[in-house]
Amino acid sequence: QVIAPFLRVEPGQRVIDACAGGGGKTLHLAALMQNKGRIIALDTEAWKLDELKKRARRAGASNIETRVIESSKTIKRLEKSADRLLLDVPCSGLGILRRNPDAKWKLSPEFISKVIELQQHILIDYSTMLKPGGLMVYSTCSLLPAENEKQVVRFLETRTEQFEKVDERWIRPSDGFDGFYMALIKRLK
Repeated sequence: QVIAPFLRVEPGQRVIDACAGGGGKTLHLAALMQNKGRIIALDTEAWKLDELKKRARRAGASNIETRVIESSKTIKRLEKSADRLLLDVPCSGLGILRRNPDAKWKLSPEFISKVIELQQHILIDYSTMLKPGGLMVYSTCSLLPAENEKQVVRFLETRTEQFEKVDERWIRPSDGFDGFYMALIKRLK
């Protein structure tokens, strides 16, 4: 519930939710934008976007367009087109173990390494969709620094001329919630 407001969307903007899934955050963004502007919801799984379309219809959110990421061309076509970009990336899920305890049996060092590699790929490749002056949020439901602040530092180290971190926030299970991380990043040029 805190990730969508952290993106600082405004009515009339063009927003891309690049890992939209079933669309909970997409629908929250549509509400924050007062159904004005355009949201492009992307995902690699068409069935998830089909579910999002149904949820959007029920919610009366008419400013959402869905697109399946079929190849790198999908991302390339959207280069420098977004005022705001949400990258709620796949992660280990270590922040939501309380809600999903069986997930711990699926975790392995190899799985976490693959997830970290995928996160890097998404952050590097998908950030090209953001316009200069635009803002993006990189977020996970993980507690691991390797998936969170270290990913952001690594990304920014090679793009100091292009991007800068504006803010970051951790929500920890010790605060009585699931664990999440989010970084707000601005594209400079």
